[in-house]
Amino acid sequence: MIIRLSRTNTAEVQRRMLEIREEGGVVALGRVLTLVIHTQIGGEEEAIRAANQASREHPMRVIVVSRNPDHVNAGEEPRLDAEIRVGADAGASEVVLLQCYGELGSHLLGIVQGLLLPDAPVVAWWPSFMPDTPSASQLGQISQRRITDSGKQRDPRAAIDALAACYAAGDTDLAWTRLTNWRAHMAALLDQPPFEPVHSGVVAGDLANPSVQLMAAWLRLRLGVPIETTEAGDTPTGSSGLHSVALERDSGASSLTRLRDSVGMLRQPGQPEHHVALSTRGLEDQLAEELRKLDADDMYRQVLQEIVREHR
Repeated sequence: MIIRLSRTNTAEVQRRMLEIREEGGVVALGRVLTLVIHTQIGGEEEAIRAANQASREHPMRVIVVSRNPDHVNAGEEPRLDAEIRVGADAGASEVVLLQCYGELGSHLLGIVQGLLLPDAPVVAWWPSFMPDTPSASQLGQISQRRITDSGKQRDPRAAIDALAACYAAGDTDLAWTRLTNWRAHMAALLDQPPFEPVHSGVVAGDLANPSVQLMAAWLRLRLGVPIETTEAGDTPTGSSGLHSVALERDSGASSLTRLRDSVGMLRQPGQPEHHVALSTRGLEDQLAEELRKLDADDMYRQVLQEIVREHR
């Protein structure tokens, strides 16, 4: 069910949500968090689809607040249009879409605050753009977890540098989330023979993708050896941007190479090559992973610090 409200206010949205619960028996019981999505008008649906899928694992209230870019707001009449989605149109969540026009788009905190679930964690997500300092933004200040995506920015590597400079506990980035499978395979690789020290390594991939930079920094941090990055081939859209990781040891190179979207090749000295699952994960899977851990990601913090150290 979708209810549309034009030229409304948050008090009216709250009243209609209460009516829906009383009339249809839709309740907020079992909702474990509030996810606040900040995006631009016209770009809401992809984020809503991902949130609806993720809500099957994390029942939640989803508040999507969108506005036009600042330069479009000049001279625009302030108004709030809203949609309330429940039932089949909202997965296992309740979705409130708030489209802000004009000066109203500068007061996001006041718009969403009355719609947050009481006594539940708040997660803020910027799926397309990101604030200069996520933790200091209006939505970031009320959130335990703040999810950005440096890979979606005009200059992704500059975005990583900016996130490193302003990191606060609770910050995370989907460019880091997309490395989970790669990191797991590399950790497993080093748990197998030959049990020799790593002398150096090479991370190959799309150098414009910040995940390549994050992967190299993680390996330098964990192994304490030089790790180079190099450009290599095409990588699937929305992927981690990695093509291969090779670690040099006395007996030769141990490596993981992406062959296609969902398959990688693992090579170890003195052992037969074998295929491993290396899927390109959808946005809903990336979001669901981040919603499983609302505490600070200390490894991500250390990796950002390593990037800052490397750039000095």
